[in-house]
Amino acid sequence: MAVMPMFPLGSVLLPGGVLPLHVFEPRYRQMVIDCLQAENTPEFGQTLITHGHEAGGGDERAMIGTVAQMIQIEALDTERYAIVAVGVRRIRVNAWLPDDPYPLADVDDFPDVDPDPPNLAVEVAATHGRVRAALAMAMELGDVQVDLEETEIADDPLVATYHLASLAPIGPADRYRLLAASGPSARLAVLDEVLDDVEAALKFRLS
Repeated sequence: MAVMPMFPLGSVLLPGGVLPLHVFEPRYRQMVIDCLQAENTPEFGQTLITHGHEAGGGDERAMIGTVAQMIQIEALDTERYAIVAVGVRRIRVNAWLPDDPYPLADVDDFPDVDPDPPNLAVEVAATHGRVRAALAMAMELGDVQVDLEETEIADDPLVATYHLASLAPIGPADRYRLLAASGPSARLAVLDEVLDDVEAALKFRLS
């Protein structure tokens, strides 16, 4: 178990995903400073806000999150930072601690169970085709802007399941379900279920 600074947001960061941040709240500016002063690579936990707002506190927060490793940090002025972080691994929140002054949580790593099941590569390829088809429909409706030629995924099937979860045209609640899935096969099963509803809605709107 470890105590980690946390940055709850209205979005979900997945392992392998990129998180650009504009930090201006005093409590999170202090978090950035504290992370930079730590002995190890500067990182923090990111979780989904389930109720409430990003600014000001008083929000309700999810219990599964992702460790975000800061790879670019720029001080825009004395009161703002521009940060780029990448998701590196999942964490489970055991307990939220008092914000002092920023959110803190007692966390454990939350690795995937059965990370290399048989036939995963075949399942990934099939779901990749569904995600690209859904994206094409969403683009036709103007919901998203994406270059389908740039929707390639990792060769590693486990990593690819997270890439598909990031690419799919779905909302934060569904993306959180994918983050919380026990392992890669379960993640693909949840994504296929979510895509059933997404495809039906997109086809209805296009008809």
